[in-house]
Amino acid sequence: MIPYGRQTISEDDVAAVVEVLRGDWLTQGPAVERFERAVAEHCGVEHAIACANGTAALHLAYLGLGLAPGDLLWTSPNTFVATANAARFCGADMGFVDIERDTLNMSVDALEARLADAERSGRLPDVVVPVHFGGAACDMMRISELSRRYGFTVVEDASHAIGGAYRGTPVGACERSSAAVFSFHPVKIVTTGEGGMVVTNDDAIAERARLLRTHGITRDPMEMEHCAEGPWYYEQLELGFNYRITDIQCALGASQMRRLDEFVARRNELARRYDELLAGLPVAPQRVPDDVLSAYHLYVVRLDLGAIGPRTRTEVFAWMRASEVGVNVHYIPVHLQPYYERLGFGRGDLPEAERYYAGALTLPLYPAMSEDDQDAVVAALREAVGA
Repeated sequence: MIPYGRQTISEDDVAAVVEVLRGDWLTQGPAVERFERAVAEHCGVEHAIACANGTAALHLAYLGLGLAPGDLLWTSPNTFVATANAARFCGADMGFVDIERDTLNMSVDALEARLADAERSGRLPDVVVPVHFGGAACDMMRISELSRRYGFTVVEDASHAIGGAYRGTPVGACERSSAAVFSFHPVKIVTTGEGGMVVTNDDAIAERARLLRTHGITRDPMEMEHCAEGPWYYEQLELGFNYRITDIQCALGASQMRRLDEFVARRNELARRYDELLAGLPVAPQRVPDDVLSAYHLYVVRLDLGAIGPRTRTEVFAWMRASEVGVNVHYIPVHLQPYYERLGFGRGDLPEAERYYAGALTLPLYPAMSEDDQDAVVAALREAVGA
């Protein structure tokens, strides 16, 4: 089976992990700071806070902003449920903004229209979270302009996009947002096994994220409310979480960061080759704007359901899997999940996201993928769509 995504582990990665295993610190040690520094330096950002996973990173970023019950957060329906769930962890209300037909990212036109309606109704969002789907950045310039006009805060869900760029600036630089979040799951661009990161230039967000990452506990005498009783003393200032990441994981992440540019270059090379091989088939790949360098976490296509009839997307999916090609689907629109339906969302609310989902198919893409494997994927797809 050719998987849709796969980690790329080198002997240097293995050696970095083994070094930590043979050392004194398995957690809360120097490898965590080393990984954080590597990501911060790549992004050109002041702060990087590593944590257990991407969901934890979203939760910490939202809490760092002060998101709370009674607040409202809007995001894209074309994302994993964690983007919305982390807002619900904070007690916030949810809203969704439809996507663009070709980029599959949040539609800024739809966002602008919804903001105008929200202003008239008297309830604007407190936070808007554009999701850089597949690794391609959203139109952050226009989103930033709208944030200034309507007064909302921007957090970038860049879980797919480390190594990508927008208008020549690395994703995660936070030039047009208060914070950004990365994920380091094995199918992502860089992996720590499981892991996440909040990046920000805002000292207050970083300070609160670090505090809440470790139970809300501080050992800094300057932050304590009582006099320290001794070197063992600590204080819990807030109700925080155990969202720490280990030195074992961060050693792997720091080693992987040295090959980030190589990973992204290979993913782009394979994506360009897919574009060429798929020309003429009844599929439409995600469009990446000229001012965006996609990290290509995913290579998604939208099947032209009218041109592949009588086959359905389900039949194409089954054909590909039977051909030993591990296709996937990203994503079921969040607002159609039963939990969110119980909150009042439903079919027909976000028609573009729903139309995309009906024909969505994710093709295999990872740095170690060979051209022969890619040829096999395209050959199977050609048969599956009857071309």
